[in-house]
Amino acid sequence: MVVTPNVEIALRLCAALFVGGLFGLNRELHGKPAGLRTHALVSLGAAAAALLILRSSDGTLTGEANALSRVIQGILTGVGFLGAGVILHEPAGMVRGLTTAATIWICAVLGLICGLGYWLVLAITCGLTLFTLLVGPRIEKVCERVFKRKIPPDHSV
Repeated sequence: MVVTPNVEIALRLCAALFVGGLFGLNRELHGKPAGLRTHALVSLGAAAAALLILRSSDGTLTGEANALSRVIQGILTGVGFLGAGVILHEPAGMVRGLTTAATIWICAVLGLICGLGYWLVLAITCGLTLFTLLVGPRIEKVCERVFKRKIPPDHSV
């Protein structure tokens, strides 16, 4: 089956929307402010930006490395600011929102990967990201129990 450039573009954009939504759903289910729609749109936007650079005037998918590099740098910097908006530093010293900021950033990267059509990189990165989000909290709890420094109750800090 021959895939036309327009079908390839639609596939890349749909894949970006799906993977962004997948990780946004994880954040949504954990009650975080940036959820399914935010992550899906960040990923879709990054893919669309990559495709704009890749698509030539005759409709084929080609691209100039310097232009693509500048777009990638701009997206990752801009999304960094979006992620910073979900990080909260509470008066008690707690920092919240770092994982959500990181998932927003990785969704931008996943969108770029979709836009560029690197399917193997997409599959591996999605798998590792999903593993980190699902298994990471359990690993953190085990490490806290095993490695946590115990301070005797009669010592004040």
